[in-house]
Amino acid sequence: MRFELGWCEGARRCESPHFNQRPLGEVSLLVIHNISLPAGCFGLPHIDQLFQGCLDTNADASFAQLQGLEVSAHFLIRRNGERVQYVSCNDRAWHAGVSCYGERENCNDFSIGIELEGTDTEPYTPEQYQSLTALTQALLAEYPSLSTERIVGHCDIAPMRKTDPGQSFDWERYLGKLKEYTQALRS
Repeated sequence: MRFELGWCEGARRCESPHFNQRPLGEVSLLVIHNISLPAGCFGLPHIDQLFQGCLDTNADASFAQLQGLEVSAHFLIRRNGERVQYVSCNDRAWHAGVSCYGERENCNDFSIGIELEGTDTEPYTPEQYQSLTALTQALLAEYPSLSTERIVGHCDIAPMRKTDPGQSFDWERYLGKLKEYTQALRS
């Protein structure tokens, strides 16, 4: 999997207007999220619409709170493993909100955000883990400041505000596959 100007080949490109330049151009953190619109419903066009700024907030009662929200992520991984990219990895997507990693605030400035179509409590699919692992491997190769030690959940950088990717995300499975990959690179 290759990147051109921060765009991943093989990902469906669905550009968002909700981004800006990174202040330092740095990419050194990967943040895993989850999203479903409406909550617990999968395979609908609403996530794309939200990130593109054209969500009809009258389409579902739960969307009223999203009126005027300007948000994006770099990637979404659908339940079937499809990768969608909204923002170049070289740019700042608006996924983390008020956040802190170590002593650094504003994680959007230096992170890549990957949304998994899902909820905190429903298991993610094997296709999602496979797609996420492959994408992460490509990101680790493309951005040398990223490492398996610099992968976190949204809950880790905004603990009083966010719970995703939730208890349903199998960190051991995901990080185990990544460690196998990095060990194979070293040998």
